[in-house]
Amino acid sequence: MEKCSFTRAVPPHTADAHVDGVDGAALPYGQPVFLVGMMGAGKTTIGRQLARLLGREFIDLDQELEARCGVKVSLIFEIEGEAGFRRRESQLLEECTRRRDIVLATGGGAVIAPENRRCLKERGVVVYLRATGPELYRRVARDRNRPLLQTADPRARIDSLLAERGPFYDEVAGITLETGAMPVSHAVRTLVPLLQSYKIPE
Repeated sequence: MEKCSFTRAVPPHTADAHVDGVDGAALPYGQPVFLVGMMGAGKTTIGRQLARLLGREFIDLDQELEARCGVKVSLIFEIEGEAGFRRRESQLLEECTRRRDIVLATGGGAVIAPENRRCLKERGVVVYLRATGPELYRRVARDRNRPLLQTADPRARIDSLLAERGPFYDEVAGITLETGAMPVSHAVRTLVPLLQSYKIPE
């Protein structure tokens, strides 16, 4: 797979890069920040604002994969199935996790593969954005671009996925943030000091 292009990178923060009164911040380390969690947890929205505030590049793994393939994730699922998509996802994740000074929003199922969990745990600071099943359903119920929710009972599907993936999110997480119904700005404002005080393992 060709080198990551990072076409959606967010430029370094300027004087107006703030979130509800939080001035531009920086982390005392160059390790990447990886956001994990279920679909609808806010990884992309929170990640984009967080990266801007920290003066880091922002990468959404699903969007990067779509840019590489030239088609939507939903079409990749349709053509290659979930197994094919996961292979592509793992290859790109292995590549992108080697970058420093980035904020990377992973796909909801990126933690399924053991090799992906290893990359996340060993190469950066992993933040688990946690939300309840009902809250996740409220956020994604009308989103038709979620291949795994194209079922007769998407609410039950979310509960099933959360039960399956929850232990994996917990396994890789260095920081866990309960997003609940909090505004994005509040989530970012809460997350920044947690990241700043995080101790990188020796």
